[in-house]
Amino acid sequence: MIPSRTLPRVLLILFAVLAVAHLVIQLLGIAAWDRPTQVFLMPALLLVLAGATGRPRGRLIILAMVALVFSWLGDTAPAFASGDLAFLLMVGFFLIAQVVYVAAFWPYRSDSVLTRRRWLLAPYIGFVALLVWACAPHAGGLLVPVLLYGLVLGLMAVLSTGLGPWVAAGGALFLISDALIALRAFAPGWDAVPLGGFWVMSTYIVAQTLIVLGLLARPRTHTRAGVGTSA
Repeated sequence: MIPSRTLPRVLLILFAVLAVAHLVIQLLGIAAWDRPTQVFLMPALLLVLAGATGRPRGRLIILAMVALVFSWLGDTAPAFASGDLAFLLMVGFFLIAQVVYVAAFWPYRSDSVLTRRRWLLAPYIGFVALLVWACAPHAGGLLVPVLLYGLVLGLMAVLSTGLGPWVAAGGALFLISDALIALRAFAPGWDAVPLGGFWVMSTYIVAQTLIVLGLLARPRTHTRAGVGTSA
């Protein structure tokens, strides 16, 4: 039997191997293996989070696990559709994932840039505004879901700053990754950027990994009123 302390490390190594394999496959352009490796990424990261946390798990960890499930659906569901429907499935499931992350991070908003060092809000607001400016004129009938997703994604990234530097970095990278998706889908010329899919997936994988590792690095119990246990 693998010792309980060793299991999370083994799971993390397995996830890292899978993630690297997926990115190498993207770089090599081996389409036949691209989808299968992507399908297993979030379940593998979910196992890392589950294996490193004992029961009873706190609200923060449970919601993060739920967000990973909906992220997995965002990764896999578009394969069963095409065109605008595939895009809407991806946006819809990732929107739910971001809403769950917002719910998870919301109790820690007093430690985020919403209330501390508010001048740091400017880069997030400016980034989302520029993204909307670049994509909105070409979004057509998808404008409303794209705008909604952009706002929720921006809020998630802002709230992530309340949970430490790793989670904050993950939130910022998630914002960048999904911005690349939007730009490639709607902004003229961005779909021709070399290795566009690789940059989207690499920032996405690192973002989710940093969020998970950042949550695991937090103390198990917080005494601050209104927060309770984090794991």
